[in-house]
Amino acid sequence: MSDVMRALKESFEELQAPEGGFSWSMQEVRGMQMRVFDAVPPTMRAIWELSALQGDKPYIVFEDEEYSYAEIHAQVRALAHLLSDRYGVGAGDRVAVAMRNYPEWVVSYWATISLGAAVVGMNAWWTGPEMTYGLQDSVPKVLIADSERIERVAPHLEELRADNPLELIAVRTSSDLPDGSVHWTDVVVASEAPDALPEADIQPDDDSCIFYTSGTTGFPKGAQLTHRGSIHNLFHMAFSLFASGMASAKLAAAEAASSGQEVPAAAAPSDPAIMVPTPLFHVTANNCVLHPGTMIGAKLVFMHRWDAGRALELIEREKVTTFTGVPTMSREMLGHADWHTRDVSSLESMGGGGAAVQPDLVEKIDKANEKIAPSTGYGLTETHGIATAVSSIFFTAKPTSAGPIAPTFEAKVIDENGDDLPEGSVGELCLRGPAVIKGYLNRPKETAEAIRDGWFRTGDIVQIDEDGFVHIVDRAKDVVLRGGENVYCGEVEAAIYEHPSVAEVAVFGIPDERLGELVAVAIVPAAGASFGEAELTAHLEGRMAKFKHPERVWILDEPLPQNANGKFVKRQLRDALLAAE
Repeated sequence: MSDVMRALKESFEELQAPEGGFSWSMQEVRGMQMRVFDAVPPTMRAIWELSALQGDKPYIVFEDEEYSYAEIHAQVRALAHLLSDRYGVGAGDRVAVAMRNYPEWVVSYWATISLGAAVVGMNAWWTGPEMTYGLQDSVPKVLIADSERIERVAPHLEELRADNPLELIAVRTSSDLPDGSVHWTDVVVASEAPDALPEADIQPDDDSCIFYTSGTTGFPKGAQLTHRGSIHNLFHMAFSLFASGMASAKLAAAEAASSGQEVPAAAAPSDPAIMVPTPLFHVTANNCVLHPGTMIGAKLVFMHRWDAGRALELIEREKVTTFTGVPTMSREMLGHADWHTRDVSSLESMGGGGAAVQPDLVEKIDKANEKIAPSTGYGLTETHGIATAVSSIFFTAKPTSAGPIAPTFEAKVIDENGDDLPEGSVGELCLRGPAVIKGYLNRPKETAEAIRDGWFRTGDIVQIDEDGFVHIVDRAKDVVLRGGENVYCGEVEAAIYEHPSVAEVAVFGIPDERLGELVAVAIVPAAGASFGEAELTAHLEGRMAKFKHPERVWILDEPLPQNANGKFVKRQLRDALLAAE
């Protein structure tokens, strides 16, 4: 074992010791024994209430707007009382949020979960029919949405309200609203907010959020995130940060001792400022940035839409210390002409999740300047965020890895039959712990298939090395990871098969330097039918979000290759099509 890995291993052990601050014990969670941290807050409401101590410190920056912790707390109290008093929202209810990364998203989130209700974080790229499906599946009492989302869902409101008296609060719109709707600014009045949140009875395993993951059967599944799971993800992130810092200090001390020099004094910590360029309806931005950023009193910097040049401008202006996005974003900033003209000296960390950070990008970030440390994590919606995390020299030491498993997860690797494999084997990663979701909303069959005896089958093929670092080898699930967005092939195939001129469809991913993967499709038209890219584009328009549309299309006149079980052999097909080019 190298000195770097030994220092990290020792730090892991010391932090998990009884006096280390991250000790855990086996406790019963939803009828099963799991590793649970011994000393953490019971709910996310407690995290939010503690952040009131930050007072007038800056909290949310959205483009040219800035709000302090005190200002956002007042808005949260105002909205929480509105939801409770006017709409009857309380423990066990749901409030859907569909908008860009506006400050109102953050206010809506904290107000809702502080009542014991669950936030339904709706994908802002969804079409009207996709929004309708999510609202019918989750049955929220209230929908809080911006003008773009209202325009999409408005034609479906009558259908939605036939079964559920859905209320609508409109954000940042001056247009006419559907009947029974209200403008945010008319009803959320911070200056009139009570001094305290409404009382709420919240249990650790109550739902805190419903995030939809695209389904392999054609319909998204609502993953039920809990307060306990979110808390454990938050403390996993803190653990990773502490472990890296402690291990780095050990290495510095050892180097100083060997050279006979004094250990250099630690630099004074900077005021944390985190850029949040990815959408809050994903765990990457919500659970892995909003939660920890709020807990440490950071300033969170949001953008109207992603633009590398604008991001560099905001980093300079707001003295951003941490950039957390998908790898594509880091790559675009490093390659932007303004990287060398903007003052990015405040940056200390660049990284994120949603896709693998390629080894060349790890090196580029590490060499960008002396202060910036690369970082990454691996996780899923179903794990509330990170299952592994790694940064700085521990990442550069193993640039093809995603880091070690977080403390309260048990991990095992299984073969295609579900049998456990020996250490060091390549197989599907399974995880068990309090940060595994409760299940999929209204989907007992899918829940039972994905989570067995508490073990969640990730669908990712991995190898865990001798130091406990996870290396992602492949994905078992039929999914394309496009710029941090999961595109499930079955969902896209189901939509394409609705066209009467299509006989066979296979959707798969092809490599792309910028986005990681692109959605590609091979289509065999029905006998005697004419079908091409124009027909495909017209057919999918309005059926599903643009990021799911195939960007490479092959129209074939021969049947797609199949295996003995009659399944399309997608890898063979993809390789043959790319090789032919």
